[in-house]
Amino acid sequence: MKIVRIETFLVPPRWLFCRVETDEGLVGWGEPVVEGRAEVVRAAVEVLSEYLLGEDPLRIEQHWQILTKGGFYRGGPVLSSAVAGLDQALWDIAGQAYGAPVHALLGGPVRERVRIYSWIGGDEPAELADAAAAQIEAGMTAIKMNASGVLAAIPSAAEVAAMLRRVAAAREVLGDDRDIALDLHGRASPAAARRILPELAPLRPLFVEEPVLPEHHHLLGDLVAASPVPIATGERLFARHEFLGPLRAGVAVVQPDLSHAGGISEVRRIATMAETYGAVLAPHCPLGPISLAASLQVAFATPNFLIQEQSIGIHYHSGSELLDYVLDREPFRFVDGHLRRPEAPGLGITVDERAVRAADRHGHAWRNPVWRHDDGTFAEW
Repeated sequence: MKIVRIETFLVPPRWLFCRVETDEGLVGWGEPVVEGRAEVVRAAVEVLSEYLLGEDPLRIEQHWQILTKGGFYRGGPVLSSAVAGLDQALWDIAGQAYGAPVHALLGGPVRERVRIYSWIGGDEPAELADAAAAQIEAGMTAIKMNASGVLAAIPSAAEVAAMLRRVAAAREVLGDDRDIALDLHGRASPAAARRILPELAPLRPLFVEEPVLPEHHHLLGDLVAASPVPIATGERLFARHEFLGPLRAGVAVVQPDLSHAGGISEVRRIATMAETYGAVLAPHCPLGPISLAASLQVAFATPNFLIQEQSIGIHYHSGSELLDYVLDREPFRFVDGHLRRPEAPGLGITVDERAVRAADRHGHAWRNPVWRHDDGTFAEW
């Protein structure tokens, strides 16, 4: 079997899909994208495709090694995301060739269902409370929310109090039998994080994500030691060696993204490495159906998995939705805040190729907002 065609599709609202076709008629799908830089990753996929065309798709590890190491310059979000999508597509083909879901090829399932969480938005406590109540009504057992908007380098007492009111409003609705995860999105300085995390502890968050930027990870050890709240990080890390420092610092949750961190092959290794440090896996995934499907295949085969992010109904989507691009929605049907184990071969989903090709004719040019502080200086989004 040989790879004969590789195509990419800019799919609204902000995704990039790739399609890998073989001479035996098998087709694998992947989602190689950096949000806001989809066109750049598309070019990287085209360059990497020069190597894959004519190759046996089942030699996944060999291809991963060459795609990541074959160039003199390595790594970075664009190249690792391009590899990630191609890797997903190759695993999809392998599952179809062997007649098995990818999780079976990874050693078999260790669970029958995967717990998921949904995002909630809203600036005011009342809005957050209503959004949390809606997720409870939908059957969710966990939600995640931004802990704050723009943060000063040293937040004022009023800023911290406003953050606590937001989280408390959601906690009051959720009660003690449901979980709330908080995302600081790297908006806090190390000094701010040391102040904020103990204040959040009485509200018992499942974890606090990205309390500081990746460039401040050398300070994570002190932050972990000072924090009573589990710390999560990893959506902006792209290879296993980048997770080593945070794991040594004692982070509780690693969050590699299946569309950023080298795909199924590398995230599986990151999860195994995390297990040796007593950390758990919660894959980052505010993306499309292929990325979510790949994440779930890893989750079902990973003993130290915690919870899965998913983006159905997320506030970033406008005009298009995750389920618009699959023919069978059953694999993404929530039951009591969980997704059941898929049995179909490969990634376990059927992409609506007609819808994808139609979407690509319009494409997109999604960019994240640029925030500023009151004095006009740049602020982390």
